[in-house]
Amino acid sequence: MTGFPRARTAVVGASTFGLGECPGWSSMEMTAQAAHLALDDAGITLDQVDGLFTALPDDFLGGLALAEYLGIQPKITDNNRTGGSSFLCHAIHAALALDAGMIDVALITYGSNQRTASGGLVSALRSSVYETPHRPMMPVGGYALAANRHMHDFGTTREDLAHVALAARAWANKNPEAFRQGDMTLDDVLSARMISTPLTARDCCLVTDGAAAVVMTRADRAADTRAPIPLLGGAQTVTHKEIAAMPDLTVTGAAITGPQAMQAAGITPDDVDCVQLYDAFTINTILFLEDLGFCPKGEGGRFVSSGAIAPGGALPVNTNGGGLSCCHPGMYGLFTIVEAVRQLRGEAGDRQLSSPNIAVSHGNGGVLSSQATLIFGSPDTA
Repeated sequence: MTGFPRARTAVVGASTFGLGECPGWSSMEMTAQAAHLALDDAGITLDQVDGLFTALPDDFLGGLALAEYLGIQPKITDNNRTGGSSFLCHAIHAALALDAGMIDVALITYGSNQRTASGGLVSALRSSVYETPHRPMMPVGGYALAANRHMHDFGTTREDLAHVALAARAWANKNPEAFRQGDMTLDDVLSARMISTPLTARDCCLVTDGAAAVVMTRADRAADTRAPIPLLGGAQTVTHKEIAAMPDLTVTGAAITGPQAMQAAGITPDDVDCVQLYDAFTINTILFLEDLGFCPKGEGGRFVSSGAIAPGGALPVNTNGGGLSCCHPGMYGLFTIVEAVRQLRGEAGDRQLSSPNIAVSHGNGGVLSSQATLIFGSPDTA
């Protein structure tokens, strides 16, 4: 048996908790609460979990600590930390372990109290012979480099970047869970405080608290749950760690993972009804849409400025508001899975799309360093 186990596993539970501000809660408590909510959604009890996947940023042995906190003894724990792509990698690892019969129930969960505990976004400088002497502001400085290169090579404008933020806000205004709502204009984005040229504060993700969790099982068991969402394909890759080592500032690993995941799922970009991607900065959305195959390389700016990704557009992107307007509790990747599941289940409220069948979830870690892509289908696609 080779290749990805198409539709042989499914997400059977999904949850979010404490989006925005959740004072008085530790990251462990938030992670556990999201886990309980997802298990309740799946109709599965905690003692049935034998695969535990997390990426707690404040605990080197996070998987062990969380298992102890939850009071379970899983067969597999995975505390892989590749940044915001971690949770999509977890879903791939869980699918493989489930399909191999190593585990029966996988729980992927994460929480962070970044906003109320510290409010910090800029990370400490990592030791790099190529970067540290220049004292870059990371991670935003790395993404600004990529944005500048894209503007230089393809004529992308600050207005194009701003349209990503405007689309995210328009979706957030339809989502009662979104932390940042209200009207926002093109000038609001362009005239906001410059953080790292060309990225203003409105081009940067939020700093929030929040937690999310998903539960996965094999398809045979998933059939007994209320709304299973089959995982059709998945792929992951790492291209570098530091931005100075990125082979091409305008091409991310999504150009590898997107085609691989879609091939495994047996689909093309034309089959996709919505995309949930990691938009830590507005340039991310442009780069990933190009690399995933939704528009040609260099045309991402014009694509988003056309209104294609906003409500009513041809390709709905980040229908919950994304990291730019919904939430960004340290790492956003798991929320892309939750929103894909909600859309395919028909549980997205005012932002619900009309009968979506295929959703893409895409995660990014580091400074465009680690990419992971998942393809989900509606129950009818399996």
